[in-house]
Amino acid sequence: MTDVYLDVQRASRCTNLPPDEQIGRWVSAALEGHRDEAELSIRITDSEESQRLNHRYRGKDKPTNVLSFPAELPPGVPLPLLGDLVICAPVVAAEAEAQHKSLPAHWAHMVVHGTLHLLGYDHIEDHDAEIMEALEVRILAELGYPDPYQPLETPAAGETRPHRQD
Repeated sequence: MTDVYLDVQRASRCTNLPPDEQIGRWVSAALEGHRDEAELSIRITDSEESQRLNHRYRGKDKPTNVLSFPAELPPGVPLPLLGDLVICAPVVAAEAEAQHKSLPAHWAHMVVHGTLHLLGYDHIEDHDAEIMEALEVRILAELGYPDPYQPLETPAAGETRPHRQD
């Protein structure tokens, strides 16, 4: 079992946010087998803040579902600091609706996805994406959620299908 020290900051006007305890369970599930101890912050934002950060750090002038900021500790510093996640509540809600997913399932996916990024997983190259996505699917299944990359039903014309995050 991983000891998680989690700071959840709620900077969103959205009211349908998961409770801290649930977020902690999702983080712990993603960390299982990777770390014995971890410290991270999750900031839940509205679209404006997400867009500013996405533009500043990724050069994309639009809000995004999750941004990850891994801790960059000097070698030999034995702190459990993992990093920070910024999750945009309105984007998560809009994606869940467009992709016909339950809001809790999509929140779980965003927290697991972001936490895996903090652990060093990525999906830029196809091979790395396959590894990361398989891990996400396994973790989410263990939490009782469906495969986030498979639609629950066939989307109508103009609706979006699940896709790689970020």
